[in-house]
Amino acid sequence: MRPQKKNIVVTYVAKNSIAEKYGIEPNDEILAINGTDVLDTIEYRYLTADSKLNIKIKKPSGDIKEILIKKRPYEDIGIEFDDPYINNPRRCSNKCIFCFIDQLPKGMRDTLYFKDDDSRLSFLQGNFITLTNMSDEDIERIIKFKISPINVSVHTTNPNLRVKMLNNKRAGKVLEYLKKLTDASIKVNCQIVLCPDINDGKELERTIYDLFSMYPNISNVAVVPVGITKYREGLYPLKSFDKETSKQVIRQVEKIQQDISQSIGSPFVRLADEFYIMAEEKLPEYEHYEDFEQLEDGIGMIRFFEKCIEDDLEYFDFDGKGLKFTIATGVSSYEFIKDMAEKINNKFNVDIRVVPIINNFFGEKITVTGLLTSKDIYEQIKDKLNGNILLLSSNMFKADEDVFLDDVHMLDLSNSLGVKIVKCKYTGEDLIENIEREVIKWQSR
Repeated sequence: MRPQKKNIVVTYVAKNSIAEKYGIEPNDEILAINGTDVLDTIEYRYLTADSKLNIKIKKPSGDIKEILIKKRPYEDIGIEFDDPYINNPRRCSNKCIFCFIDQLPKGMRDTLYFKDDDSRLSFLQGNFITLTNMSDEDIERIIKFKISPINVSVHTTNPNLRVKMLNNKRAGKVLEYLKKLTDASIKVNCQIVLCPDINDGKELERTIYDLFSMYPNISNVAVVPVGITKYREGLYPLKSFDKETSKQVIRQVEKIQQDISQSIGSPFVRLADEFYIMAEEKLPEYEHYEDFEQLEDGIGMIRFFEKCIEDDLEYFDFDGKGLKFTIATGVSSYEFIKDMAEKINNKFNVDIRVVPIINNFFGEKITVTGLLTSKDIYEQIKDKLNGNILLLSSNMFKADEDVFLDDVHMLDLSNSLGVKIVKCKYTGEDLIENIEREVIKWQSR
């Protein structure tokens, strides 16, 4: 069922833009474009792609006007607006047995407790969705407006098992929906959160090959290990992967990758870096990850980071004259970050100390850098600081804000430690650039 219409309101009109030329102003309501109601950002983008537009607007005075615009196809008319649907996304209707949000303690920032499951956010922001709260009309809308790619958390293609894992009777329709989307040339990235003794083994093999049947519109599948915090009281009993079970997953997936590669020349399915780290095995080479389509899911992140650092080691040339830095990192990436830091120290004559941070907040089984909190960083690094500059990965923070998971601002941690904190992209693309910038500032004092 199509949601009840809420008009979108213009918040900004770019100077010298098409919209300004035709008299569109802030606080105008967009009622329709070419006779079609505008539900959200997706429809706005689709409808304004035409070269001829008839935009029906409502002025703050209540006057209704129709504006005829001629422009180049896909040319932006230059407005921004608050999207009532993107600002109020659909809530998740599942109760997944592995849900990380259900394992959060109290006292974290409010937005962390909200579970979204919205196809628009999948397209616009890369969020993963389960398709369980979607109607046939929603699927048709994705197809009509070419909302592609979308990211889908599949977990299993076994209908009964998926119903159990997601605790949602609608979860078993995932293959039906995926088939309909891919038949309409909608591109889909898929994710499997792997849980020992539940959706691994033969179930994992079934899921991968079911998804491969929809190649190339499903072109990649990410397999990530379930994350288990210490806050699971009353929740479904789950086990974590260990060294031996991680090795088993790697061997199984390698066989599938080899089989699929003979057909399409690509692995199709890839494992999160965590599996190789837990198994104490060498990561696949850089080329294995091709376009790094699921980097934010931890697929190939270390190889991507390594390549960025190696390229920058060749590109940059400066003498740091012994300037000191500290890097705080998760336990799983410590050895790799330490090796990279040594290369940077040797090339640029700086002194970087890398400190592994044990995740006491969520529990020691959580080892990734992106889930570190300010409290753990403070307690474990205060006596190990090297100089007065602390380099932290951007994925520790809320998007576009300097706030940690435990709702502490970066400046508060900076003041408590008495150091300057520099955020670096979690992909490593700007680490050396940030170091050079601090060296220049230090030398020009």
